[in-house]
Amino acid sequence: MTPSARRQSSRVIFAAFALALAVPGAAADFRSIGENATVLYDAPSARASRLFVASRYTPVEIVVSIEGWAKVRDQAGDLAWVERKALSDLRTVVVRASVADARLLPSEQSGLAFQASQGVALELLELASGGWVRVRHRDGQTGFMRISQLWGL
Repeated sequence: MTPSARRQSSRVIFAAFALALAVPGAAADFRSIGENATVLYDAPSARASRLFVASRYTPVEIVVSIEGWAKVRDQAGDLAWVERKALSDLRTVVVRASVADARLLPSEQSGLAFQASQGVALELLELASGGWVRVRHRDGQTGFMRISQLWGL
């Protein structure tokens, strides 16, 4: 890439980022990694430095999107670039608590459906009232978890 093209690309990235910050109250755009062993980069190019590899179903927040690439934030707050085609519309969340209880109904008094450990990705099925969401574990079990125990919403 020529120095002129690099400067232009940097301007576009900066403008998109500034626009994203300028829209107060805009809803976060969450997706999940849709392919196994997806490489995340330090710039929007396959020739950029590889930062790390994300596994399938890892939830990410899209911060900026340009020309087939998305700058994403993971649950640790790390930023990286990923090709948009590697992202899925499947919504997943990840458990932040050391152990999170999934209840049969959205209530602390409801029976226990299953438990999930910190770092486990779960499919987001629906938002429920009162700070609860309905999730599905990869083994098929479903239940309601407190939003405060999850990342990706």
